[in-house]
Amino acid sequence: MARNLDRLLRPRNIAVIGGGAWCRAVVEQCRKMGFAGQIWPVHPRAETVGGLLAFASLNALPEPPDACFVGVNREATIALVGQLSQMGAGGAVCFASGFLEAQAEDAEGADLQAGLLDAAGEMPILGPNCYGFVNYLDGALLWPDQHGGQRCESGVAVITQSSNIAINLTMQTRGLPLAYVVTAGNQAQCGIADIGLSLLDDPRVTALGLHIEGFGDLRGFEALAAKAQALGKPIVAIKVGQSDQARAATISHTASLAGQDAGAAALLRRLGIARVPDLPTLLETLKLLHVAGPLPQATVATISCSGGEASLAADTAMPMAVTFPPLNPRQETDLRAALGPRVALANPLDYHTYIWRDVPAMTRCFAAMSDPGIAITILIVDFPRADRCDPDDWDCVIAACIAAQHETGRQYGMAATLPELMPETVAAQLLAAGVVPFSGLTEALAACAASVTASSISSPVLLPEACKNPRLVPEAEAKITLATFGLRVPRSARAAHLDDVGQAAKAVGFPQVLKGEGIAHKTEAGAVCLNLQEEAETLAAAKNMTARSFLIEEMITGALSELLIGVMRDPAHGYVLTIAAGGVLTEILKDSVSLLLPTTHADVDAALDRLKIAPLLNGYRGKPPCDREAILRAVMAVQDYVLADASGLQEIEINPLICTQHDAIAADALLRRDLDLN
Repeated sequence: MARNLDRLLRPRNIAVIGGGAWCRAVVEQCRKMGFAGQIWPVHPRAETVGGLLAFASLNALPEPPDACFVGVNREATIALVGQLSQMGAGGAVCFASGFLEAQAEDAEGADLQAGLLDAAGEMPILGPNCYGFVNYLDGALLWPDQHGGQRCESGVAVITQSSNIAINLTMQTRGLPLAYVVTAGNQAQCGIADIGLSLLDDPRVTALGLHIEGFGDLRGFEALAAKAQALGKPIVAIKVGQSDQARAATISHTASLAGQDAGAAALLRRLGIARVPDLPTLLETLKLLHVAGPLPQATVATISCSGGEASLAADTAMPMAVTFPPLNPRQETDLRAALGPRVALANPLDYHTYIWRDVPAMTRCFAAMSDPGIAITILIVDFPRADRCDPDDWDCVIAACIAAQHETGRQYGMAATLPELMPETVAAQLLAAGVVPFSGLTEALAACAASVTASSISSPVLLPEACKNPRLVPEAEAKITLATFGLRVPRSARAAHLDDVGQAAKAVGFPQVLKGEGIAHKTEAGAVCLNLQEEAETLAAAKNMTARSFLIEEMITGALSELLIGVMRDPAHGYVLTIAAGGVLTEILKDSVSLLLPTTHADVDAALDRLKIAPLLNGYRGKPPCDREAILRAVMAVQDYVLADASGLQEIEINPLICTQHDAIAADALLRRDLDLN
């Protein structure tokens, strides 16, 4: 259950415990910000801290404080947090380091963190090892350093585990109104999801940005995403770092394809949280969300007075999920009337400079370009540097853009190709008018793509079960097990010894496949022979293998395509389902899509269409399509097995799943799990 952080994040009074430079900075920054409440320094010996009279102890305070900055060493922090909890304080920021995050260097760190949690009890704490937060809406901050933000009436909230990144974000000159900047530190008690839930409750917060190193509480993130969706407040995130999966033994193609990031990507996609690659794109996406909210679709028009900029916009958007709809007859007619006969009409549009400084004509042009089928019309404008040039000649484009937005009622933006050429004063002017001021064309187009991320919150993810000593299950046994859940497998027989191969070969029939047992990558190890036509061939192939036992199967013919279907236990995110090009193409194409379990028939169907080899599945160059329903049944059979018996499971891989016109058969199956659960 999430703790109530209202008193901590929106305090009426603040206590600052400690007397060092960091604590003095908290007092000074609170006063500089114009915090309207009481600020109570606490120090047993100092008369003043940061220019304010100090209280000798917590017991001397007029009342239990709402928010406390604890700026003392780690041992003293524990005792003070316990005292604050007992007296009914609203919460604390624990500045000290040396807790669980330092356990690699200091064995006491874990024990100290346990002691801190015990001392806090039900009182919320941020950190330890964190700077705290800045509340720019109320001018309240527990922040032991400088920051670059300013008071605002509404804006976006940002949460990060990194205090240094938080400082940097406050220094942005992009015109983005920051409502809160909060650091989570090592998340001993309150994690990113807990903090986010509280920030979303503030009606003045328009969107939420996250810098995530690790998720931790998956159920908490599910609750955060559900609340954001219910309130209509979008979330955008950067996910960095490596999951624990990187340390799992990798013996399958599935693990190599899923890598260290597939689970995180699948989780964010499942939660409807837009993922962006870097901090500039995070800020520009938040800016778009603050002004316009999520775009209904990623359809964009750009207008510039340069053919080079028009081409740059088109090329920049190519790898992004952004489209430039062609002009319709109404747009062409209105643009021709505004621009005359000498301008080539297109989207992106180069409107030349014939009408520059003619605000009414520029307004007509900008208004003509917008359309119900275009989510946002972006003017590409780089402003001259004011210290060496006169930017007044660019006032016309600002006035015309604002006028076009008022006239059409549609969304506009203005993007500088170079981030530094969108002055903060211009950004503020555009923001006040409801125009999105983008610092950087690449970031602008990436923000447009990210803003349309659709929420698809479904059932809770399947949490990862313990898996202590996974071992390879024999392929024949694995197939029998999976077949009971509906997976189609070839007819087969086992030969425990070389002498048994002939009899098993006759039982299966020809053509057939011979496999050496106990080998994960059979093809690479020469432990599989295909299309054997008679008993003598099979016996000769068996003698050339190093395996001691064998599996003989019917040879599946009529393959139109081959897929890999795998599930990997990811300790950080759940169970990652990977669907990929299979067979010999697996490592060559690296063509895969990942989902988290449980998933749905519809999501799997959509994932198949995202593969590069989707044309082969759908019928390519006159060949018939694969049996789509049979493929979907195979994937759902694998999922059904995982849902029924996840405890002790490490991974499953079907590779290849041979896809024919009328079937989908698991030609090879790898299953790794704990075999001694008792």
